Amino acid sequence: MYNQDMAKHVIHISDAEAASDFASLLDRVREGAEVVIEHDARPVAVVRPAEPQVRLLSESLRLAREHGSTATLDGDFARDLEEVINSHREPLNPPAWD
Repeated sequence: MYNQDMAKHVIHISDAEAASDFASLLDRVREGAEVVIEHDARPVAVVRPAEPQVRLLSESLRLAREHGSTATLDGDFARDLEEVINSHREPLNPPAWD
C-alpha cells in the first residue's frame, strides 16, 4: 500500500525527460518512487503509486471496531459472501493498451 514512507524517494525530472522515456518513469513509480514532473523548474505533475482500491473484509471489520461500531454480522454472512465471490470468478483479461 502506498504511504508517505514510500514517497521518501522523490525524483524531479523535466517534462521532456518524462515524455522521452515514460516507461522507465513508470518502472520507478512501481518501485515506490514519487516523480515530480517539472517544466522550467516548476512542478506540473506528480506521479506516485496508486492507492489500492480493494479493502479486505478483515480491514473493514478492524476499522469498524476502532470506530466503536456495534454492528454485528448474522450467522449466514460468511456463507453468503463466499457464494457471491464464487459466482463472480472470471479470468482477468485486461485490455491491451496501445
